[in-house]
Amino acid sequence: MASIRLSLQAALATNYLALRGSDEAQRILDTTVVAYQKALYLTKKRYQGGAAPISDVDEAETQLENAKTMAADMRLQRAQLEHAIAVLVGEIPSNFSLAPAKSPRVFLAIAPNLPSTILDRRPDIVAAESRVIAANANIGVARAAFFPVIDLTGSGGFQSRSLSNLISKPSLFWSLGPLSLLSLTQPVAEVTLFDGGRLRGLLNQAKAQYFETVATYRQTVLTAFQEVEDNLVAINQLDKEYQSQKAAARAAKRAWDQELYRYKGGLVTFLQVVVVENAALQSKISLVNIYTRRQIASIQLIKALGGGALELGKKGAAIDKGKK
Repeated sequence: MASIRLSLQAALATNYLALRGSDEAQRILDTTVVAYQKALYLTKKRYQGGAAPISDVDEAETQLENAKTMAADMRLQRAQLEHAIAVLVGEIPSNFSLAPAKSPRVFLAIAPNLPSTILDRRPDIVAAESRVIAANANIGVARAAFFPVIDLTGSGGFQSRSLSNLISKPSLFWSLGPLSLLSLTQPVAEVTLFDGGRLRGLLNQAKAQYFETVATYRQTVLTAFQEVEDNLVAINQLDKEYQSQKAAARAAKRAWDQELYRYKGGLVTFLQVVVVENAALQSKISLVNIYTRRQIASIQLIKALGGGALELGKKGAAIDKGKK
């Protein structure tokens, strides 16, 4: 149950961050559509004045329609993310909505110097560990029955129940804890003389189940460490990518401004402007995508750690300072 709850919480956070990323991408695309509409208007005026060929008009119109298509597709993605969030919070998608919001770019960060023992909070590790403990207890139960405590009576006999009656119901046998079973004094002779090795078989079965649970536990722990490492690497690399892409987006914006200025002066063709404009748009969208992926990697790391361990990253806030 705890594992399901953690997965649902992580899915909700992931979808919400993706939705806010789509909001930012939508604003970029909507602004771009407006800019391309102005560019088309300018190009038509230049064509009508004989300063530009008809091919420039076609290029401007193609660019505008492509941007409109991208904007429409982004609206579709947002609607689907909104529907996914609705389901996760138990709402009917048609009755649920989240208004677009502009959020400052503050990176999610994990509290530093966390001990690896924090993984003990993971529901899957807790469950696997519990199965190991239970299987180990089963071996203890079997050994307690195999080597019972023998109480001698004053008459020199054994005071006990029939061992065969004790294990006639295996489900009851395995449900008995070691302490309760130890309280049942069993003569060793009954094991070999009357049970035909059945109890030894139960012990071997318990051992096999124990080693199986140990192997599962070990694999669960290794998988947990892999998930933590994967997301730590992702966060580290995406931080670097974000810085590089932010510089690229700024450079692309400067290049776009320069090319548009040169086009107005008749120094370059509109095709050259289109190439630079598209590069600038892709740089902006890529920056949003990297930021969103970085946030989602933080959520996945929190999930891999079993939940919690979250703090607002002061470094992340300083990196962006709310700038686009």
